[in-house]
Amino acid sequence: MKTSLFRLLAIAAALTFGAGVFTARAEDLATVKSRMSQRLSQLDQLKASGALGENNRGMIELRDGDTATGDVMAAENRDRAIVYAELAKQTGTTPEQVGRARARQIAGASAPGVWLQKPDGTWYKK
Repeated sequence: MKTSLFRLLAIAAALTFGAGVFTARAEDLATVKSRMSQRLSQLDQLKASGALGENNRGMIELRDGDTATGDVMAAENRDRAIVYAELAKQTGTTPEQVGRARARQIAGASAPGVWLQKPDGTWYKK
């Protein structure tokens, strides 16, 4: 009797705390996506100017920019890393695989004139 009560309490605690972790993660991802959305127009302008490019790992790379541009790039790459890690967990892959797949999607959807990196590492303007 005591063992089953203990197991029941352990399961209830796991479900309660597990749900809290899941909710916190969902809220964190929502916050990350919100930040990414807020900086999208600034990133588009910086990519159009040639200051930033999209590398073959799904990250932003500094091409010809200043410290402020580097700060935007760093913030975006931190948020992308969070999203890629979560997608990797959900799909049973690695963040690197997710990033490379995302790089291909980004390259296809990028505007003309944006710097992109090919899988072999060479850069080109779309």
